[in-house]
Amino acid sequence: MTIFCSHCHQPLQTEMSCLPRRGKQAPRASRPFRSTKSASKARRDQINAELQALRSLLPISMQEKERLSYLHTMALVCLQLRGAQLFPPGSAPPVEPALGTELLSLLPGFLLVLSASGKLVYVSENVAQVLGLSVVELLAQGDTVFDILDGQACEDVYKKLLLAQKEPGREVTFVSEMCTSKAFRLKHGGNRVVTVCGRFVVLSWPPSPSTTAFLALCSPVMQSPADGEGGSQDDIFQSTHILDMTFIDVTESVTYHLGYRREELVGQSWYSLLHPEDADLAAAQHRAVGECRAQEHVYCPLATWSGCA
Repeated sequence: MTIFCSHCHQPLQTEMSCLPRRGKQAPRASRPFRSTKSASKARRDQINAELQALRSLLPISMQEKERLSYLHTMALVCLQLRGAQLFPPGSAPPVEPALGTELLSLLPGFLLVLSASGKLVYVSENVAQVLGLSVVELLAQGDTVFDILDGQACEDVYKKLLLAQKEPGREVTFVSEMCTSKAFRLKHGGNRVVTVCGRFVVLSWPPSPSTTAFLALCSPVMQSPADGEGGSQDDIFQSTHILDMTFIDVTESVTYHLGYRREELVGQSWYSLLHPEDADLAAAQHRAVGECRAQEHVYCPLATWSGCA
C-alpha cells in the first residue's frame, strides 16, 4: 500500500513525512510541589472570623450565641437581613424588651411575618410556647413558611397567600399542622394544628414584592393538656344557638373541623350545614329537645350544642 504525503502528494514510506522535524526540546524542569493546606486554613480562619463577627451582632443573649452553630448563625443573619429590608431602622418606634415580652404573653398564639415569596421575616419568641421550638430551632427546619408546615397543605397555603397578595388588606385564614419539637410530639402524639390568620400589608409605596409583608397571628386550634383544662376538649367544638338553631356563638376550633370561621357561622342556621339526608333526623332530635324543655317547664332561650371531628 502506497502512502502519499498530505502536503506534497508524493509517495512516502510508512511513518515518514516531508515536513521538517522539530528539534528536540530540552525536558522541562518539574515544578516543586506546593501544598495548599496553609491557604485552605487561612480561608477557613477568615470565614470563622466573619461568622463570629456576624454572631456578635445578633440581638440575642450571650448564652444563645455560644450555642449557635454556623448553620444557625447564617439562618438568623438571613432572617435579620430580610427584616431590615422590610422594616428599615427608624421606620417604627422601638419597643422595650420587657413590654414586648409582656404583650406577647397575652397573645393566644405567636406572631409571624412573611415576605411576598413566603420567606420567614419575623417569628415572635413565644413560638416556643405553641410549638415547643425556639426561633433558632424553627429556622433549622427551613427559611420559608412551607418548610414548617405539613407537606400536604403547602399547595393550598400557597394559593391562599397568592390570593391575599393580589388583594392587599384582604384577610385570609388557613389551618395546618406545624412542625414541633420531638418532645412535644412524644407528649401529645403529633404536630400541632395551628390557625394562621393574616393579611398582606403594603409598607411603602409604590407596592412591590420588596415592600409587601404578610402579617399573621398563629393560634393553636386546640389547647394541649399542658396549656389548660385537659385533653377532653381537643377533638370537639362548641356552639350556642337560639331556639331555631341559629348560631349566636361558636368556638374558634370550628375552623379546623368544618373549615368555617366563627364570623361566617354566626347568624346562620345550623340546618344549613346538614346533609339533606340527615335533615329529618336532626329535626326530630331538635323537637325532642324542645319537648323535654317544655315538660320541665323551664324557659331556655339558648341551646348549647357540641360537635366532634
